[in-house]
Amino acid sequence: MSVQEFAINKHAILPPIISNHDKEFLERMQRYIITETERVGCTDEGPADEYFIIYRNVFDKIIEHVTAYKTILTSIKQEYDSFIETIKKGQRNAFYLHGKLKVLAAEPTTLVYHRKRVVQLEAKIRVIEANSSKIQKQLKKLRQVRRKGIVKEGNYLTTTINPSRPIPGMTLAESLNLDSLNEYLNRLEEKYEEIKHHMMVKYIPHMRKADLDEEKIQVLQRRDIAEAINNDLQFRHRKTEMVLSAFSTWIQSDMSISFQDFITQISETQRLLQDVGKIKGKTLPLLLFFEALFSTSHAAKKPVNAHLTLEGIKCGLFEKRLDLVIHWVTQQRVTFSEKAGDVICQYGEQNAYDKSKCLALAQIIYSECGLHKKAVLCLCKQGQIYGAMEYIKQFKNFSYGDLMDIVIMCPQIELINCLTSEWKGEPPFLSFCLIVLHFFSIGMKNSGLSLLQELDKNEKEATEKLMTADPFCSLEEWQELADVCIRNGFCKLSKDIISLLRCQEGVSEIPPDEFNIMEHVFW
Repeated sequence: MSVQEFAINKHAILPPIISNHDKEFLERMQRYIITETERVGCTDEGPADEYFIIYRNVFDKIIEHVTAYKTILTSIKQEYDSFIETIKKGQRNAFYLHGKLKVLAAEPTTLVYHRKRVVQLEAKIRVIEANSSKIQKQLKKLRQVRRKGIVKEGNYLTTTINPSRPIPGMTLAESLNLDSLNEYLNRLEEKYEEIKHHMMVKYIPHMRKADLDEEKIQVLQRRDIAEAINNDLQFRHRKTEMVLSAFSTWIQSDMSISFQDFITQISETQRLLQDVGKIKGKTLPLLLFFEALFSTSHAAKKPVNAHLTLEGIKCGLFEKRLDLVIHWVTQQRVTFSEKAGDVICQYGEQNAYDKSKCLALAQIIYSECGLHKKAVLCLCKQGQIYGAMEYIKQFKNFSYGDLMDIVIMCPQIELINCLTSEWKGEPPFLSFCLIVLHFFSIGMKNSGLSLLQELDKNEKEATEKLMTADPFCSLEEWQELADVCIRNGFCKLSKDIISLLRCQEGVSEIPPDEFNIMEHVFW
């Protein structure tokens, strides 16, 4: 090759010299990029779509400006657009897979809800069956009365009244005694007034529904205001505790620096620790660590110890990721402990919307740890009284004191009625009389009054059945309950208890100066 040919080829492969016009064009493009980026609010972290649109427009302008490299630049732009489209498609697939993963993670929660709903429906079916049986008995009784009181004459049915028929609840001698008849009439009038009062209290006109709805809205607004105040007070409390803790640490140190400088150092240290903490829009690195830890431990069949489990649950709840905690607990990827159950219960108390889920999770943990009393308490707080009774029947190691503790912590009338009555052939677990007396002795007067009011609604036969089935209470304690009834305005209930005690064979009223200790009130 000659020198001239080499020079020609050499100049052919060198890039063209940038002219002033080209420099002005490049500077104009640079200003355009900066202006458009600031106008749409783009940062180094995004959004990516705006970046793509800006640089694509710049690419088009460059292609229009140049002449020698137009074909090459067009090919590069096509590859650039194809690459960006591939990235977008990958992001869409990742978003779809993430949603599918969340659905799969929520399946254990759905199972917990279904199990809870099954228990609720079974309890509702039992209540409906009991009501149906009661209504059928009443209908049967009405049919019998109708058949006795209606006489068929020819093709017509006429009602006849037998004037010699005895008055229900009175003997023949009492029905001929004017004083007894007046007393019976007074009882009927009292009962009529009581029924009339119940009708006034239990039922209200339909016109008041709007007023009640408005009252409910006002109550909800007051609740929201109270919650906001409570959150503010909790924040102040945490700040006060932090200052107090810092002051205690400063006192224990040599106090070589001022307290204000000491606070400044602590604040800088906390900021350095939090640099690896929560990032806006991203998952907490510590939470990612626990997710990986529990997943790998489950795959390796080596459970994480109780301390790390507790810290992982705290981290998940702090990040409001109850769904992760549910997944860990239901898939048994953690080591259960009493503290873990307590933390979940505390989170449920602070978040009313998730309270039922937290109680169900805590019940699982307490059951696995053998903390049966706390497990039953969780079931009762969820309203699953029949489930709690089945649990008590299954684990027969509940002492009388354990059941009393459960009743004290959860004094629900339905639970107490179940514990003080026969349950599927089993004798009562507790005494109604002793529960009421215990409530009054420890300052739970309102709970005791609610039980007495519930018992006062029933007939005398129900009280007799309750007293007969009670294997724990003595004569003195029933008499003490009758005195409590009198002091709190339940005179009728007190008379029923005293009359039932007197009617029992071998039982007589104990004089004030003589007390005979008996093992049981009934022989």
